[in-house]
Amino acid sequence: MTPPKWSVNAPLLDEYLHQLRLPTFAHNWQSFAQDATKSGCPYDSYLMALTDGEIAHREQTRHALRIKTARFPNLKELADFDFALVPSLNKTAILELARGDYLTNIENLILVGNPGLGKTHVAIGLALAACRQGQRVRFYNAATLVNDLLSAQDQHQTEHFIAAARKQRLIVLDELGFIPFTPSGAQLLFQFCSSLHDHVTLIITTNLKFADWVQVFGSDTLTAALLDRLTHRAHILEFSGAESFRFKQRLKRQSKGGEPVNSKAT
Repeated sequence: MTPPKWSVNAPLLDEYLHQLRLPTFAHNWQSFAQDATKSGCPYDSYLMALTDGEIAHREQTRHALRIKTARFPNLKELADFDFALVPSLNKTAILELARGDYLTNIENLILVGNPGLGKTHVAIGLALAACRQGQRVRFYNAATLVNDLLSAQDQHQTEHFIAAARKQRLIVLDELGFIPFTPSGAQLLFQFCSSLHDHVTLIITTNLKFADWVQVFGSDTLTAALLDRLTHRAHILEFSGAESFRFKQRLKRQSKGGEPVNSKAT
Protein backbone atom coordinates (compact mmCIF):
# COMPACT_ATOMS: atom_id res chain seq x y z
CA MET A 1 0.00 0.00 0.00
CA THR A 2 1.40 3.36 -1.03
CA PRO A 3 1.70 5.71 1.97
CA PRO A 4 -0.37 8.90 1.74
CA LYS A 5 1.30 12.11 0.69
CA TRP A 6 0.49 15.31 2.48
CA SER A 7 1.40 18.80 1.47
CA VAL A 8 2.87 20.76 4.35
CA ASN A 9 2.23 24.43 5.00
CA ALA A 10 5.48 25.09 6.88
CA PRO A 11 4.56 28.50 8.35
CA LEU A 12 1.20 27.17 9.54
CA LEU A 13 2.80 24.07 11.07
CA ASP A 14 5.34 26.25 12.86
CA GLU A 15 2.52 28.37 14.22
CA TYR A 16 0.61 25.30 15.43
CA LEU A 17 3.70 23.87 17.12
CA HIS A 18 4.37 27.12 18.96
CA GLN A 19 0.72 27.28 20.03
CA LEU A 20 1.15 23.77 21.43
CA ARG A 21 4.31 24.98 23.20
CA LEU A 22 6.64 22.67 21.29
CA PRO A 23 9.48 25.06 20.40
CA THR A 24 12.15 22.36 19.97
CA PHE A 25 9.77 20.34 17.80
CA ALA A 26 9.21 23.45 15.67
CA HIS A 27 12.93 24.13 15.44
CA ASN A 28 13.84 20.58 14.39
CA TRP A 29 11.06 19.23 12.21
CA GLN A 30 12.27 20.49 8.84
CA SER A 31 15.89 19.37 9.20
CA PHE A 32 14.77 16.05 10.70
CA ALA A 33 12.31 15.59 7.82
CA GLN A 34 15.09 16.12 5.27
CA ASP A 35 17.29 13.55 7.03
CA ALA A 36 14.40 11.11 7.28
CA THR A 37 13.64 11.44 3.57
CA LYS A 38 17.27 10.83 2.59
CA SER A 39 17.61 7.79 4.86
CA GLY A 40 14.15 6.36 4.27
CA CYS A 41 13.36 6.67 7.97
CA PRO A 42 9.88 5.39 8.95
CA TYR A 43 7.32 8.00 9.98
CA ASP A 44 7.11 6.73 13.56
CA SER A 45 10.91 6.88 13.98
CA TYR A 46 10.90 10.44 12.68
CA LEU A 47 8.15 11.36 15.14
CA MET A 48 10.02 9.65 17.97
CA ALA A 49 13.21 11.58 17.21
CA LEU A 50 11.32 14.87 17.31
CA THR A 51 9.62 13.92 20.57
CA ASP A 52 12.92 12.87 22.16
CA GLY A 53 14.41 16.24 21.25
CA GLU A 54 11.49 18.11 22.80
CA ILE A 55 11.63 16.08 26.01
CA ALA A 56 15.42 16.49 26.31
CA HIS A 57 15.16 20.26 25.86
CA ARG A 58 12.43 20.52 28.49
CA GLU A 59 14.51 18.50 30.94
CA GLN A 60 17.52 20.74 30.29
CA THR A 61 15.39 23.84 30.81
CA ARG A 62 13.95 22.51 34.07
CA HIS A 63 17.40 21.64 35.37
CA ALA A 64 18.73 25.09 34.48
CA LEU A 65 15.80 26.68 36.33
CA ARG A 66 16.40 24.51 39.40
CA ILE A 67 20.06 25.54 39.44
CA LYS A 68 19.19 29.23 39.01
CA THR A 69 16.63 29.26 41.82
CA ALA A 70 19.03 27.41 44.15
CA ARG A 71 21.17 30.59 44.23
CA PHE A 72 24.55 28.93 44.41
CA PRO A 73 27.44 31.39 44.90
CA ASN A 74 29.26 29.49 42.13
CA LEU A 75 28.96 26.16 40.37
CA LYS A 76 31.28 23.40 41.58
CA GLU A 77 31.09 19.94 40.02
CA LEU A 78 32.04 16.76 41.86
CA ALA A 79 33.92 15.73 38.72
CA ASP A 80 36.30 18.66 39.32
CA PHE A 81 37.04 17.79 42.94
CA ASP A 82 40.46 16.21 43.53
CA PHE A 83 39.70 13.54 46.11
CA ALA A 84 43.40 12.64 46.28
CA LEU A 85 44.03 15.91 48.12
CA VAL A 86 41.55 15.01 50.88
CA PRO A 87 42.33 11.35 51.68
CA SER A 88 39.85 11.26 54.58
CA LEU A 89 36.98 11.30 52.05
CA ASN A 90 35.64 8.13 50.50
CA LYS A 91 35.15 9.03 46.83
CA THR A 92 32.92 6.03 46.18
CA ALA A 93 30.65 6.97 49.09
CA ILE A 94 30.36 10.59 47.88
CA LEU A 95 29.46 9.51 44.34
CA GLU A 96 26.93 7.07 45.76
CA LEU A 97 25.34 9.93 47.72
CA ALA A 98 25.12 11.92 44.48
CA ARG A 99 22.57 9.37 43.25
CA GLY A 100 20.12 10.95 45.68
CA ASP A 101 18.96 8.16 47.99
CA TYR A 102 19.74 10.34 51.02
CA LEU A 103 17.11 12.79 49.74
CA THR A 104 14.49 10.08 49.45
CA ASN A 105 15.26 8.97 53.01
CA ILE A 106 15.54 12.58 54.32
CA GLU A 107 19.04 11.95 55.68
CA ASN A 108 21.14 15.01 56.47
CA LEU A 109 24.76 15.39 55.39
CA ILE A 110 27.14 17.18 57.77
CA LEU A 111 30.53 18.07 56.30
CA VAL A 112 33.04 18.79 59.06
CA GLY A 113 36.63 20.01 58.73
CA ASN A 114 39.06 22.88 58.75
CA PRO A 115 38.57 25.79 56.30
CA GLY A 116 39.85 25.36 52.77
CA LEU A 117 39.46 21.59 52.47
CA GLY A 118 36.66 21.63 49.89
CA LYS A 119 33.54 21.20 52.01
CA THR A 120 31.59 23.85 50.08
CA HIS A 121 32.78 22.39 46.76
CA VAL A 122 31.43 18.93 47.65
CA ALA A 123 28.21 20.38 49.09
CA ILE A 124 27.52 22.34 45.90
CA GLY A 125 28.45 19.35 43.74
CA LEU A 126 25.92 17.16 45.56
CA ALA A 127 23.29 19.90 45.42
CA LEU A 128 23.83 20.35 41.67
CA ALA A 129 23.28 16.62 41.22
CA ALA A 130 20.00 17.00 43.13
CA CYS A 131 18.93 19.87 40.85
CA ARG A 132 19.56 17.67 37.81
CA GLN A 133 17.37 15.02 39.38
CA GLY A 134 14.55 17.54 39.40
CA GLN A 135 14.75 18.37 43.12
CA ARG A 136 14.06 21.78 44.62
CA VAL A 137 17.26 23.07 46.19
CA ARG A 138 18.20 26.26 48.06
CA PHE A 139 21.71 27.33 49.09
CA TYR A 140 22.30 29.59 52.11
CA ASN A 141 25.34 30.93 53.84
CA ALA A 142 24.57 30.33 57.53
CA ALA A 143 25.11 33.95 58.56
CA THR A 144 22.97 35.20 55.66
CA LEU A 145 20.17 32.81 56.57
CA VAL A 146 20.14 34.04 60.16
CA ASN A 147 19.99 37.66 58.93
CA ASP A 148 17.09 36.71 56.64
CA LEU A 149 15.30 35.05 59.55
CA LEU A 150 15.81 38.11 61.76
CA SER A 151 14.45 40.32 58.98
CA ALA A 152 11.45 38.02 58.54
CA GLN A 153 10.83 38.16 62.30
CA ASP A 154 10.87 41.96 62.25
CA GLN A 155 8.23 41.86 59.50
CA HIS A 156 6.19 39.16 61.29
CA GLN A 157 6.91 36.80 58.38
CA THR A 158 8.84 34.04 60.16
CA GLU A 159 6.16 31.41 59.64
CA HIS A 160 5.83 32.35 55.97
CA PHE A 161 9.63 32.16 55.52
CA ILE A 162 9.83 28.73 57.11
CA ALA A 163 6.78 27.46 55.20
CA ALA A 164 8.53 28.42 51.94
CA ALA A 165 11.67 26.58 53.06
CA ARG A 166 9.65 23.42 53.77
CA LYS A 167 8.72 23.30 50.08
CA GLN A 168 12.37 22.62 49.23
CA ARG A 169 13.71 19.10 48.98
CA LEU A 170 17.27 20.07 49.92
CA ILE A 171 18.74 23.08 51.72
CA VAL A 172 22.49 23.69 51.88
CA LEU A 173 23.62 25.57 54.99
CA ASP A 174 27.20 26.67 54.37
CA GLU A 175 29.88 27.86 56.80
CA LEU A 176 28.04 27.18 60.03
CA GLY A 177 30.39 28.23 62.82
CA PHE A 178 32.37 31.04 61.23
CA ILE A 179 30.35 33.73 63.01
CA PRO A 180 28.68 33.37 66.45
CA PHE A 181 24.96 34.17 66.49
CA THR A 182 23.07 36.48 68.77
CA PRO A 183 20.64 34.72 71.14
CA SER A 184 17.75 35.74 68.86
CA GLY A 185 19.58 34.51 65.77
CA ALA A 186 20.44 31.19 67.42
CA GLN A 187 16.82 30.68 68.50
CA LEU A 188 15.55 31.41 64.99
CA LEU A 189 18.03 29.04 63.37
CA PHE A 190 17.00 26.36 65.85
CA GLN A 191 13.35 26.99 64.97
CA PHE A 192 14.17 26.86 61.26
CA CYS A 193 16.06 23.55 61.47
CA SER A 194 13.50 22.01 63.81
CA SER A 195 10.65 22.88 61.45
CA LEU A 196 12.50 21.22 58.57
CA HIS A 197 13.28 18.06 60.56
CA ASP A 198 11.86 14.96 58.81
CA HIS A 199 10.60 17.12 55.93
CA VAL A 200 13.64 18.63 54.19
CA THR A 201 17.16 17.27 53.84
CA LEU A 202 20.00 19.53 55.00
CA ILE A 203 23.60 19.63 53.86
CA ILE A 204 25.63 21.53 56.46
CA THR A 205 29.26 22.55 56.18
CA THR A 206 31.09 23.54 59.34
CA ASN A 207 34.63 24.08 60.56
CA LEU A 208 33.63 23.23 64.13
CA LYS A 209 33.60 19.88 65.88
CA PHE A 210 30.20 19.12 67.42
CA ALA A 211 31.54 19.76 70.93
CA ASP A 212 32.35 23.33 69.88
CA TRP A 213 28.95 24.25 68.41
CA VAL A 214 27.96 25.82 71.71
CA GLN A 215 30.44 28.61 70.86
CA VAL A 216 28.11 29.58 68.00
CA PHE A 217 24.72 29.03 69.61
CA GLY A 218 25.62 30.15 73.14
CA SER A 219 23.39 27.64 74.92
CA ASP A 220 24.23 24.08 75.92
CA THR A 221 20.57 23.08 75.93
CA LEU A 222 19.76 24.58 72.53
CA THR A 223 22.95 23.18 70.97
CA ALA A 224 22.25 19.68 72.28
CA ALA A 225 18.65 19.79 71.04
CA LEU A 226 19.74 21.03 67.60
CA LEU A 227 22.46 18.39 67.24
CA ASP A 228 19.98 15.71 68.28
CA ARG A 229 17.72 16.68 65.37
CA LEU A 230 20.44 17.25 62.78
CA THR A 231 22.40 14.06 63.45
CA HIS A 232 19.33 11.82 63.54
CA ARG A 233 19.69 9.73 60.35
CA ALA A 234 22.71 11.75 59.17
CA HIS A 235 25.89 11.07 57.22
CA ILE A 236 28.95 12.69 58.84
CA LEU A 237 31.69 13.44 56.29
CA GLU A 238 35.02 14.41 57.82
CA PHE A 239 37.47 16.54 55.85
CA SER A 240 40.97 16.35 57.24
CA GLY A 241 44.25 17.51 55.78
CA ALA A 242 47.33 19.40 56.81
CA GLU A 243 46.96 22.06 54.12
CA SER A 244 44.13 23.99 52.55
CA PHE A 245 42.56 22.23 49.56
CA ARG A 246 42.38 25.58 47.75
CA PHE A 247 46.07 26.24 48.44
CA LYS A 248 47.04 22.82 47.09
CA GLN A 249 44.97 23.42 43.96
CA ARG A 250 46.67 26.76 43.48
CA LEU A 251 50.12 25.17 43.78
CA LYS A 252 49.06 22.50 41.29
CA ARG A 253 47.90 25.10 38.76
CA GLN A 254 51.07 27.15 39.18
CA SER A 255 53.25 24.08 38.78
CA LYS A 256 51.51 23.09 35.55
CA GLY A 257 51.71 26.62 34.18
CA GLY A 258 55.34 27.12 35.11
CA GLU A 259 54.42 30.07 37.34
CA PRO A 260 56.46 30.94 40.45
CA VAL A 261 54.99 29.39 43.57
CA ASN A 262 54.14 31.80 46.39
CA SER A 263 54.52 30.09 49.74
CA LYS A 264 51.67 32.09 51.31
CA ALA A 265 48.07 30.95 50.86
CA THR A 266 45.39 33.54 50.28
